Amino acid sequence: MRSVRSGDRVFVHGAAAHPIELVEALAARADELEDVHIVQLHTEGPSPCAAPGLERSFRIEALFIGGNVREAVQSGRADYVPIFLSDIPYFFKSGSIPLNVALLHVTEPDEHGYCSLGTAVDVALAAAESARTVIALVNPGMPRTLGDSFIHVDRIAHAVPIKRPPMTVHVPAPSEAEQRIGDYIAELVEDGATLQLGIGAIPNAVLARLGNRRDLGIHTEMFSDGVVDLVDQGVITGARKTLHRGKIVAAFVVGTERVYRFVHNNPFVSMHPADYTNDTSIIRRNAKMMAINSAIEIDLTGQVVADSIGTQFYSGVGGQMDFVRGAALSPGGRAIIALPSTTRDGRISRIVPVLKRGAGVVTTRAHVQYIVTEWGVAHLHGQTIRERAHQLIRIAHPAFREELESFARGQGWLP
Repeated sequence: MRSVRSGDRVFVHGAAAHPIELVEALAARADELEDVHIVQLHTEGPSPCAAPGLERSFRIEALFIGGNVREAVQSGRADYVPIFLSDIPYFFKSGSIPLNVALLHVTEPDEHGYCSLGTAVDVALAAAESARTVIALVNPGMPRTLGDSFIHVDRIAHAVPIKRPPMTVHVPAPSEAEQRIGDYIAELVEDGATLQLGIGAIPNAVLARLGNRRDLGIHTEMFSDGVVDLVDQGVITGARKTLHRGKIVAAFVVGTERVYRFVHNNPFVSMHPADYTNDTSIIRRNAKMMAINSAIEIDLTGQVVADSIGTQFYSGVGGQMDFVRGAALSPGGRAIIALPSTTRDGRISRIVPVLKRGAGVVTTRAHVQYIVTEWGVAHLHGQTIRERAHQLIRIAHPAFREELESFARGQGWLP
């Protein structure tokens, strides 16, 4: 880690490919370093450079806020960069976000000298191509993914051999509300549709209800174990895809060792950088594109908040708008925002009269199409404010409908 100098900008490989051993070695040099900026998407596992007391040495710049840096961002020890996932590779390659060092986690080189970026190609390929110095964990336990996922070993200045699986993530079973949301979304999925969905209880609930569909495809920024179930059942074949027929296309993978075994050397899976997977002009070429994303709160006009709770930054912009717009432009496509109608304790409605002070809109009211809660489906695209308010109140939790109706009437949105 001597290649990292004070004032450097250091990229850290994300999600399950988090090179934690390299990050720990960097954190161990805190007393020697000043003003090192660490640029990353969300990473699984600990984030030692975000620990209190290391602010003079390290400053995290989170392009997406994971749970391991959320407190640091919210307390001011780390920074958040609101940015579309599809834009990040350009920012690296153009020098708009300059990188001095890239910390990667790759496979062993093949007979031609190429290492796969494994579970996370997303923005890591652009970082590997742009950084002054590349330092990599070289790991026979990292799955070798195919597609546009390779860097040559000559690009790696310092290789650190390890042997372990990528970081694993286990998703808890969906709640009753999440299961009902899965039921409603599954009704919108037609045979031959191409899906974008992530990791979590709601995506798993949707996938669990698609066992009777035929020839589904996947074009997504990421996927997890639930996709493997439907591949095994013969549901996900990609046979009717209008782009990359017969292929699962993704930028990164997170889950258990099962999904990592599935993607290893599997020609059915084609991994690509996020400026390809999340390019709206690419996404729209998939007929019947189904984009399924989440939200924190939604107001009665259809504005979708997905990266903050009021003024507190919580996650990130990610690829939501990339896929919302791409699905909307796809022949027969649908863009779905799914969320439980209340917070977990049931005390706060997530369909609100007005957004919390400081909340940031990720999907605008003009872009929004379908909103799904455990109480039903609201189709908002092309609808008036009056129609939107009526539909959103209908799928809000019954305990909050009277309050929402009263506000809408006060605004003249309802008679």
